[in-house]
Amino acid sequence: MSPRRNRPKGAGSNGRGADDDRPRYGGHQYTESWQGEEFTVRQVAGSGGPGKTYRCPGCDQEIRSSVPHVVAWPEHGGVDDRRHWHKACWNARDRRTTRVRRSRDAPRF
Repeated sequence: MSPRRNRPKGAGSNGRGADDDRPRYGGHQYTESWQGEEFTVRQVAGSGGPGKTYRCPGCDQEIRSSVPHVVAWPEHGGVDDRRHWHKACWNARDRRTTRVRRSRDAPRF
């Protein structure tokens, strides 16, 4: 028995057709205005693997790549401007102070 084929036949090297304009990493992508600037926001479903960890700028806690979260970046920003947020932190970003205060038990990095 041969292994299962994961890509549809005839698709490009990335498994998508030439006229397919879906976001590369999946998830719903939209634009929001915040603090006078346009942000591109993408909802990311958690992946199954151990993967990377990110630091949420809203609560300063870690986000594992296996947890669903939001990635946001300025519309005219680059890859280095992307920030991974908990969904609740992104929704409450206007109620957060500019200086996050950690609890005593929080890691200090």
